[in-house]
Amino acid sequence: MKIGVFTVLFGSKSFEETLDYLAERGVESIEIGTGGYVGNAHCNPGELLQAPERIKEFKKAVDARNMTISALSCHGNPLHPQKELARAFQDDIVKSVQLAEKLEIPVVVTFSGLPGDHEDAKYPNWPVSPWPNDFQEVHAWQWENKVIPYWTAMGKFAEQHNVKFALEPHGGFSVHSPATLLKLRKEVGEVVGANLDPSHMWWQGIDPVQAIRILGNEGAIYHFHAKDTAIDPVNVNRFGLTDMQSYSDMLSRAWMFRTVGYGHDLKVWSDIISALRLVGYDGAISIEHEDGLMSIDEGLGKAVYNLKQVLIKEPLGEMWWV
Repeated sequence: MKIGVFTVLFGSKSFEETLDYLAERGVESIEIGTGGYVGNAHCNPGELLQAPERIKEFKKAVDARNMTISALSCHGNPLHPQKELARAFQDDIVKSVQLAEKLEIPVVVTFSGLPGDHEDAKYPNWPVSPWPNDFQEVHAWQWENKVIPYWTAMGKFAEQHNVKFALEPHGGFSVHSPATLLKLRKEVGEVVGANLDPSHMWWQGIDPVQAIRILGNEGAIYHFHAKDTAIDPVNVNRFGLTDMQSYSDMLSRAWMFRTVGYGHDLKVWSDIISALRLVGYDGAISIEHEDGLMSIDEGLGKAVYNLKQVLIKEPLGEMWWV
């Protein structure tokens, strides 16, 4: 396993400045934003695809620092009912897949997307209750008419370019849990797997260790985010886990994102890393910094320090005691 970082938090720095900053802190792998909600400050696929020599320079800059690229990430909603928005997200995904092939990166991270509740809808609709029965009808319509057809087509496209999708299970999207990820994977095939982010498991009431076992037993974990969540034991009883307050209302929110080790202790994180090893995941542990109580430098530094204590890096040896 390698300590990685999702570089979008350094959008104000140049790509090479970012690489130097991370290399100095012992980071071994990077996940790069290529569009969608996270932007493409360090990597614009449309521009690079038009200039093959720049692709070589891009890769050389990473190789020169003994780093790897774990994934290209373009988190967006290609199923958005507003067609112009959907097309923009779709374009980012297509170009990210094409660039990933050129860079020999096997994984593109994104969201499953979320449709509206009918063809003329304006906004996405996230049904999470089986009653009233209207929600069941919306859910069935979305999956049968939008989610499965879209990802079936995109799966075939990705396979043509030797790339797999690591969809991030995330509240507010059709794929938001291990079950919904596996539901889509059953329809589309192994070209679809998970970018598992434990922070989004915790705030939905899902144990990340069990999520790893569920998805890992199916060989369905293609990428991993290292981000923590702290649940406030008082506020959660007032607002519930589906708290709609702004992330900036940290004093009153039911939960907030934290850097690694500040929502759950290192025993929990060692259990997470061990579970990943148990199911055969040996890729990047990509830090995603979204801690509102810490600066980027401090939050990232603490995440790297804490992960170094629990990360399992060496190959498995022979069990001499067996």
